[in-house]
Amino acid sequence: MVDPGLVVVDKAPGMTSHDVVARVRRLAGTRKVGHAGTLDPMATGVLVLGVDRATRLLGHLMLTEKAYDATIRLGVATTTDDAEGEVVSTSPVDGVTEDDVRRALAGFVGDIEQVPTAVSAIKVDGRRAYARVRAGEDVELPARPVTIHELVVHEVSLPDVRISVRCSSGTYIRAIARDLGAALGVGGHLTALRRTAVGSFDLGVARTLEALAEDFAVLPIADAARSSFVPVDLDEGQAADVRFGRALDLTLPGEGPHALFAPDGAFLALYEQRGQQAKAVAVFV
Repeated sequence: MVDPGLVVVDKAPGMTSHDVVARVRRLAGTRKVGHAGTLDPMATGVLVLGVDRATRLLGHLMLTEKAYDATIRLGVATTTDDAEGEVVSTSPVDGVTEDDVRRALAGFVGDIEQVPTAVSAIKVDGRRAYARVRAGEDVELPARPVTIHELVVHEVSLPDVRISVRCSSGTYIRAIARDLGAALGVGGHLTALRRTAVGSFDLGVARTLEALAEDFAVLPIADAARSSFVPVDLDEGQAADVRFGRALDLTLPGEGPHALFAPDGAFLALYEQRGQQAKAVAVFV
């Protein structure tokens, strides 16, 4: 069995995130593998997986921002807001200009209220929304706050629009395609999606499953924690307290979880500031 750590996969199209987990379980020789943030089957790109103890990091990594390249097709709306759904309406795009598209997309940048796509993994009364939709139910999800940090329009070649998005976790790029089409009065859906980054992990460190089958590389849990959270190096006394999850009389340099390390470089825990003390979020030893 491999050491605990993260595996950054460049997911191929047509696979579910669970398919990728199953393959990595076989390669790693352990069933203790999980992923941070689902990618739809049609999507490609960065999928971060945790092996063994590093699976406990994933819930914290899911809170980081993500980046995508996407292609939107205007003039066609689908049941799933992407190319895998059934067409529900079509409209000519002759009256839409490039300026119209750019102006509408600019309105999505910043802190916005976004209605998630109905075919999502969000639970409604204990069942996934996508399962309810596939069972023939009409699902209406409430809008929720998300942040679009940056939206770059690379090309407007109607009916297609190519964009890059950097956004908060929980943002649906399919919903941007849907809402752009609605804003322009012609409908729209996503035809291609590639996730280019999850937090500090981008395509530069991602590897295909074929490459991992040849050489299974795991980013050690200490390196993963140091690159994903603000690191704090402790002395021996502090490290001993952290191993038991005790609070520290310590002021951490910022908000959110910090990665705490022993003098020998071992990753010990995630702590955050609570009042005058630093307290445990998760202990890994």
